[in-house]
Amino acid sequence: MAKTTAKKAAKPAAKKKNKAKAPAGKAAKTAQKKTAKKPAKQKMMFRPGDFVVYPTHGVGQVTRIEFQEIAGHKLKLFVISFENERMTLRVPIAKVVSSGLRKLSSRKVMETAMEKLKGRARVKRTMWSRRAQEYEAKINSGDPLSIAEVVRDLHRKTGQPDQSFSERQIFESARERLAHELAAVEKIDVEAAEEKLEELLKAA
Repeated sequence: MAKTTAKKAAKPAAKKKNKAKAPAGKAAKTAQKKTAKKPAKQKMMFRPGDFVVYPTHGVGQVTRIEFQEIAGHKLKLFVISFENERMTLRVPIAKVVSSGLRKLSSRKVMETAMEKLKGRARVKRTMWSRRAQEYEAKINSGDPLSIAEVVRDLHRKTGQPDQSFSERQIFESARERLAHELAAVEKIDVEAAEEKLEELLKAA
């Protein structure tokens, strides 16, 4: 009789163990729900009035944000005005990163670019056509440090041989790009920025 009583007493204890596991499972599910985050909303990188840099066109200003339906797809676009080139560009917000569109460089980056102008010109001994391609690639990268290198390498001091027509074109294109970003960063006019570049080049 004692054995039978022991077996009967053991069964309720086993049931209690099983019941104790249930809350743990619920707690795990609750924890999973808490940790499951909702997809984050895409932050607006630029706002109307912001100055931005597009690699192949230089400094522009966001004038507005608009919606367009293209091939059945609704697109949200940044409308950017380039005063220097008298053109307007529309960039889909979803393609901002892949297009290379960026905010203005920091003052620190521009200071580094200005320091490059003081450096010694580094001209490769290769055919001009190849060098011209490299210079144009640097300008179209939109990187102020690379553009500063082009300005430095193609600048001619008094007493040095004059630039060829194509050298002059590339030099002026690079100087113009750099001056426009410098003007936007330092909040000065383009003419003042160009004068600053010229002073640095003469002091080199």
